[in-house]
Amino acid sequence: MDTLLAELLAQARATSAWELVAVFCAIAYLQLALLEKRACWYFALISTAIYTVLFWNVSLLMESGLQVYYLLMAVYGWWQWRSPEQTSDAPTAGRQIHTWRWQQHAAAIGLVLLLTALSGTLLTQATDAAWPYLDSFTTWGAVVTTFMVARKVLENWLYWFVIDGLSIYLYLDRGLLFTAGLFVVYEVMVVIGYWRWHQAWQADQRTMQHPLTPR
Repeated sequence: MDTLLAELLAQARATSAWELVAVFCAIAYLQLALLEKRACWYFALISTAIYTVLFWNVSLLMESGLQVYYLLMAVYGWWQWRSPEQTSDAPTAGRQIHTWRWQQHAAAIGLVLLLTALSGTLLTQATDAAWPYLDSFTTWGAVVTTFMVARKVLENWLYWFVIDGLSIYLYLDRGLLFTAGLFVVYEVMVVIGYWRWHQAWQADQRTMQHPLTPR
């Protein structure tokens, strides 16, 4: 126990200020996302820009590449969540929460597994990347799930629960202590996010069935 504590303290002292900024922005992003606030995408942009460099420096090559995708998706998500009638960050602005059919989920999961096998094999053979298959799985899973967030697919929170759980081990192994702690917080927040979005989705369903009933 003493050895573990000493190692955690050493990792904490080695943590850069940039990682702390990235963690703060990532938490702000998720908090605003579960509230359906369009401003969440601004914090996503800052956090991912920092993590692009941090992950590259610790040999998580797929995770670093993922951040570039996140940068693009932050712009796409901001655009998707806009409302022609509103300029505020009202929760009702923009795209409505909806669900995917099981066929769509099967296709998404199958695509993630296929891409994981391909990129994991490539990284193993051509690079010195750490945890190539786990890194690939969390990366491709996040690619699909971030698209689901931008499109306001309810089940994105369930996908994140699995991806974030695996990421905790990955970041602890690479010495990214505060980032691992961030993903522990994420595990709690995704449960809250799913609950809030599910409540909003049910309210929308009732409104569509009974248009005169206020939300």
